[in-house]
Amino acid sequence: MSHSTKLRGILTALLVQSLVLVQINSCSSDSAIQEILSLTVQAPVYLSYQSLSPTEITFSFSKEVRVTSINFAPEVEVESIKEGNEVIVTLAQPLEPGRRIIADILVEDSGRNTLNVIVPFRARNDRMPRLVFNEMRTEFQRPRVEFVEFFALTAGNLGAMRLFIAGHSLTEAVYTFPPAEVQAGEYIVLHLRTIAEDSVDETGTDLSLSGGNEALDTARDFWVPGSRKLLHRTSALWLIDQDDRIIDAVLLSETPAAWGSNNTIAAAEFLSGKGAWLPADVGDAEAGRVANARDAISSFGTTPTRTISRDQTVPHDRRAGNWYIVATGNATPGRENSQRRHTF
Repeated sequence: MSHSTKLRGILTALLVQSLVLVQINSCSSDSAIQEILSLTVQAPVYLSYQSLSPTEITFSFSKEVRVTSINFAPEVEVESIKEGNEVIVTLAQPLEPGRRIIADILVEDSGRNTLNVIVPFRARNDRMPRLVFNEMRTEFQRPRVEFVEFFALTAGNLGAMRLFIAGHSLTEAVYTFPPAEVQAGEYIVLHLRTIAEDSVDETGTDLSLSGGNEALDTARDFWVPGSRKLLHRTSALWLIDQDDRIIDAVLLSETPAAWGSNNTIAAAEFLSGKGAWLPADVGDAEAGRVANARDAISSFGTTPTRTISRDQTVPHDRRAGNWYIVATGNATPGRENSQRRHTF
């Protein structure tokens, strides 16, 4: 029998005794019962984690605790543990940036109430490269799947970088990148479905590793598991780091009438508030107007071979002006964008 179970038994006995000593219909009996019941001890509650550095992780709880045991998978050596409401674990060696780790923690509070939690997390990555959205396919036609292409402006490690798509969720990432070193000038293609068994993530130096349609030796390919529809013609996309800072973002709109579906309005407000996507008019941006359908990249007319592409001949901008739809048959996942533009 646990300590908390014994304590509840004692409290129950005290409650029975109090009912004998006081009149049931008296005002004082109700307050006495509430006072006794309020003595019930609450177990600690796990709140959150944060990767502070490549060697430090903090786990937050609702009250002060001490760590009875902690194990990691894959196994890592623990150098020290600082206990309290926030348990700070220091590792003997730095973790690979963005590496996925699972912590199994058993803690105990001053009343000897215990809590066991399993916490998956990503190691701290302070070397994320600067990526920009470069090309998108919103339409699916087997074997061509939807994709999002990024272009690396700087070198770094992709580990723990997260992509969000408004039509999927405002709070749940579509994809979290595994650790992978990239160089400035690389093309990174995230294919939004996996329909071939040889479609594998290219995290090393071999860019010919992955099979799958449109996986090129000149680009780094990643694949979202499953075959769900994730990207629509009207949507918002944003890429963020471990501190929820936006690395880059885009807004898409097929027609003004389609605006507002799939969480797009909420995403536009969020991205505008962060300065990650700006109204087309500079004056409107300075006035703080929230971006809407007329400020989004027009996706009207996209097909599996007519993709939405960024004009790579001009500097990157957080507006729709340097985006266009390529001519039929000119999709270029993993390569420099075609300058042949679709005309209506």
